[in-house]
Amino acid sequence: MLAHKHLIIRAEVEKPIVETNVAIDWMKRLINDIGMKITEHGGPYADYVKKEGNCGIAAVAIIETSHVGLHLWDQEDPPLAQIDVYSCSEFEVRDIIPCVNEMGPTKIWYKFLDRENCLQEIDNSFRDLTGLDGNDRPHWSTCI
Repeated sequence: MLAHKHLIIRAEVEKPIVETNVAIDWMKRLINDIGMKITEHGGPYADYVKKEGNCGIAAVAIIETSHVGLHLWDQEDPPLAQIDVYSCSEFEVRDIIPCVNEMGPTKIWYKFLDRENCLQEIDNSFRDLTGLDGNDRPHWSTCI
């Protein structure tokens, strides 16, 4: 039986990715960290959008079990990262944390859904990391 797991992350960050090649490398690491594989022609693909009010990186990858998306608005105050991971295989929120931490999150919201039979919420969390020193940041997983 297939799993249908969907992780949605919204994070205010201090170090948004602003270069497409960095976004592509970041996506490859995240996909590897969750034990997934990119399809033969699945990218990752990234572009920098220059539309006024919507500037930032847009990236997507097709994985054998679905997709991963990344959107960053680096000109917002604070910069905003939105990450979407959908897979028909099992994965854990904790496996994505190191990649998110690379962007220096100060606030994180996420929902982890099981979409197999409905939209059952597995996990839902918020953590404000404002004011914590850099040594505390990797431990946001403790709120899970």
